[in-house]
Amino acid sequence: MKLHEYQSKQIFSKYGVPIPKGRVAATAADARQIAQELGGRVVIKSQVLVGGRGKAGGIKLAKTPQEAEEIATQILSMEIRGLPVRKVLVDEAAEIKKEIYLGITNDRAARRPVMMASSAGGVEIEEVARTNPEKIIKVHINPQLGLKDFQARNIAIGIDLPRDHWKLFNQIAIGLWRAFIDCDATLAEINPLVITGDNRLIALDGKMVIDDNAIFRHPDLNEMRDLDAEAPSEIEARKYGLSFIKLDGTIGCMVNGAGLAMTTMDIIKLFGGEPANFLDIGGGAGADKVAAAMRIILADPNVNAILLNIFGGITRCDEVARGVLAAMDEVKPKVPMVVRLVGTNAEEGRQILESAKLITAETLADAALKAVAASKSR
Repeated sequence: MKLHEYQSKQIFSKYGVPIPKGRVAATAADARQIAQELGGRVVIKSQVLVGGRGKAGGIKLAKTPQEAEEIATQILSMEIRGLPVRKVLVDEAAEIKKEIYLGITNDRAARRPVMMASSAGGVEIEEVARTNPEKIIKVHINPQLGLKDFQARNIAIGIDLPRDHWKLFNQIAIGLWRAFIDCDATLAEINPLVITGDNRLIALDGKMVIDDNAIFRHPDLNEMRDLDAEAPSEIEARKYGLSFIKLDGTIGCMVNGAGLAMTTMDIIKLFGGEPANFLDIGGGAGADKVAAAMRIILADPNVNAILLNIFGGITRCDEVARGVLAAMDEVKPKVPMVVRLVGTNAEEGRQILESAKLITAETLADAALKAVAASKSR
């Protein structure tokens, strides 16, 4: 789950990271009022969960409250990469002397968090990694010990930060680490962290991504979720406890188990098809959950076949088969469906489905071949 800039910076501020004075506004009149309170010269920043806001005209400098209102009116009427701008952040303008990148994410290869910093701030870190990888300083963090003072100091030295900023940089780095851990984030990023003309160190921008698997521990963060940035199908899937990610293919996938779902998608691609989604219905899924999954899959106009791949362990395959038929009676899919059942009472389950004229398969390879053939024949 991505957080907006203003939400991320509010969290950073709670952990001692200095941020500009400013507030979020939903109307141009509010933006003008905030600009007056901040002394007139402000930056109006669109709050949408996409990159490239500046290039799209979603970030502009206003020199007066009147100009702030005019710019806010313009930005609040925009769509940036398909997302409507519903709020703007009005921040005090800062004279930028130097821009720095500072962020934390998980290094899966090292199996621990890594803090990254670069003196080439203000641009995408991926671009820096591609063009100037030597400018990125990386420090891996032992999650049991946390970020230590000497590590933060080594980062400051590595990015040639003036010595008079080391103490505050240490506070910022440790605050960013604490925010990352306490919020169960997968990314916490300040880009840019700037040295201003009056020699202050301030986080001008902020970004956080929260691990969806941990969001149950953070109801306060879940309330910050921006549904504009999520596919309607993914929102619907969450209501039924389904793990769903929309893709661009034509074969809808309904599988119980994340690993089995990934394997199913790989096999479909191996045989020349393209999966339309990742969907894990979990163990013990009843007819209502299967029906919800079918509705979500069939809401995608690109889907022209469905592959249902179920391993019956705790749930018996004959019960799954009856649940599938009950769901089909409710949803009435108009595309071919291939069902592969394996596990407890698999033969009984297949007989139930075959009697209903569904396409069945015993192996995953056979199921994928039949699903790809059904998809290409339409």
